[in-house]
Parts: sequence; structure tokens; C-alpha cells
Amino acid sequence: MIGFPDAYLDIETTGLYPHESSITVIGIYFCNSSESKLVQLYDEKLTCKNLLNVMQGTEQMFTYNGSRFDVPFIRTHFGPDLGLMHPHTDLMYKCWDYNLRGGFKKVLRQLGISRETEGMNGLDAIWLWHQYKLSNNRAALDQLLRYNRDDIINLKDLREALAGIEIKEAARA
Repeated sequence: MIGFPDAYLDIETTGLYPHESSITVIGIYFCNSSESKLVQLYDEKLTCKNLLNVMQGTEQMFTYNGSRFDVPFIRTHFGPDLGLMHPHTDLMYKCWDYNLRGGFKKVLRQLGISRETEGMNGLDAIWLWHQYKLSNNRAALDQLLRYNRDDIINLKDLREALAGIEIKEAARA
């Protein structure tokens, strides 16, 4: 079986504070040199056991602001510290090295990286989750999952764009 050493992780939540909010979706985009796999945990699939199982074999985890948001949220709700279990690169700090500042979507726009769910944000994700849970609105859940999918796939795009910038910087030196 071919493994997936790289994991791009992003969560959706009902708010900003782990002790006052819940995780609604954990999305992980696994990649190796030739294949990729998308995993989204939500509802009954959103368990510590499932998360640890899907992360098995991960050699490197990538997030955006994950060291301050995603990883602590997961630790608060499930216990394990994914940042200690897997080497973790928070791409936000790499962006800062190149004066790319702001939220994830703002940085993507600065680099010309597009998304299917352009214009959506975290508040929309919260609203979609509530629409799904309160009225069993499957279309709202599907849109939330598309939004999360865009985030995790765009993490890979961001990493590749940053690698391109690093190569150009090294060539100039």
C-alpha cells in the first residue's frame, strides 16, 4: 500500500474559542508524489479514534494558523496534540517570511490562488453547519464540505507557491 506522507489539515468550528465552541469538520488532504486522498470527518465520523487512524503514517502536517487554532482546538476536544505527534509546518509563518500577511483567503488572493467557494468565510461555515443540524439541510452540509475541501487543497497550493518563491529568492542570492 502506498502511504501519504503529507497531510494538509483544516478544521471548521462553531466559534473561535475551543472551550466555548465545537469542531464541526476536520478535513485532511493526504498527498504523496503521485496520489492524493481527501478525508473529511464530521458527525459520527468525528472521533479521536478516527482522526488518529487516518493520520497514521503522516510524516509531515501542514496548516495555516494551525499552531494557534486547529491544533489547540483538536487537543482541547480530543486530547492528542497532533503538533507533537507529527512534524508540523504552520504555513502562516512561512508566509510572513515573504511579507504575505492576513488571513488565509487574503494570502491566497495575493498569490492569485483561486477557490470554488470564493467569497465564503468562517462565519458562513458556522451558518451552514447550523442549517444542516437544525433542519437536516444536506445542501448546506455539502457546501460546508466544499468550503473545507477548498481550504485543505489550497493549503497544498500555498505550500507549492511558497516553494516557488523560495526558489526565486535563492536564485537571486
